Amino acid sequence: MHALSRLVPEVRQYLLVTGNYWAFTLTDGALRMLVVLHFHRLGYTPLQIAALFLFYEIFGVVTNLVGGYLGARLGLNRTMNIGLGLQVAALLMLTVPAAWLTIPWVMGAQALSGIAKDLNKMSAKSSIKLLVPDSQQGTLYKWVAILTGSKNALKGVGFFMGGALLALLGFAGAVLAMAAVLALIWLASLMLLKKDLGKAKAKPKFRDLLSKSRAINLLSAARLFLFGARDVWFVVALPVYLSSVFGWDFWLVGGFLATWVIGYGMVQSFAPAITGKASGRVPDGRAAFVWAALLAGVPAAIALGLGTELSAQVVLLGGLLIFGALFAVNSSLHSYLIVSYAQEDGVSLDVGFYYMSNALGRLLGTLLSGWVYQAYGLAACLWISSAFVLLAMLISLGLPRHRALGSL
Repeated sequence: MHALSRLVPEVRQYLLVTGNYWAFTLTDGALRMLVVLHFHRLGYTPLQIAALFLFYEIFGVVTNLVGGYLGARLGLNRTMNIGLGLQVAALLMLTVPAAWLTIPWVMGAQALSGIAKDLNKMSAKSSIKLLVPDSQQGTLYKWVAILTGSKNALKGVGFFMGGALLALLGFAGAVLAMAAVLALIWLASLMLLKKDLGKAKAKPKFRDLLSKSRAINLLSAARLFLFGARDVWFVVALPVYLSSVFGWDFWLVGGFLATWVIGYGMVQSFAPAITGKASGRVPDGRAAFVWAALLAGVPAAIALGLGTELSAQVVLLGGLLIFGALFAVNSSLHSYLIVSYAQEDGVSLDVGFYYMSNALGRLLGTLLSGWVYQAYGLAACLWISSAFVLLAMLISLGLPRHRALGSL
């Protein structure tokens, strides 16, 4: 605590925000794996298990929109702490006797967790804008990339943690342990996080929720299709395919996907070096177009490869690694651009609107993943994925080009 107090205030606040985000992300990933494994063991069908997360995604759309408004009016420290508190409540809801864990009850807990997650994420991403001067765009990009990449890597770690806690403590014990630890972090955050961080000087009106600049509208639309392109085959179609076609057991599927998410997060953290930071450049709209163009053909190539005599495992797993690396760079680049484009006063309004589009893309991709895979198979999901990335690429043509900004 003493060492923390000696740091530059901006760095201290960044570490507090990042620590909050990391702690939340670990419980979020672990909770998802706990719910999947526990209810799978109880005999729930895949469709029933998927339904448990439906409210999690739907409420994420609403929360990002309204949460940005609340962040601008109340301050980002408050919305972040509200998110932590709601996650503790969601975890405690799942510690009830097993007979109470009906589908509606668990869906309610997941809805609360979805609200908490998006309040926490919106607050963390928005806060960074206020901690880095506009003249230091390279530093901003680096801090955003570290926050985004570490979050996804830790989400993968959370998958492993959820399985381990379930084996060691059982479902109720695991959830209670996570709630206790997160409650302590929440109390520390209430005391240490800067008051009124991100609170708008002028009180925003409710109509400001949808009043955005052209750059933010375009970037939000591109983000919707980018994340729809990932989830249309990754969320439902891929795990089911690995299990039913390759014959992988549940632990192998879960372990592989967790490892993929960790690797994906690590690539996100290194995105500034990959996209030209070492040569003194920060990305702009042209970079978003170029990286989307590199990604667009990968799902289609996998779909074509699965129709040949090549080994399906080599084609799919090799293609998935390439897709993950390129998608990670695209995602990290987008995360920097929204923070860069957002207005400093009331930053959470812009960031919340953008992540609402992100949540819409996830929801669209999730729904299509189940329906298209069941009706037409994995190849159809992959073709839709390529089409979505192409749309994101074309939308990115309208994004502004930067001048060289700030020190790196």
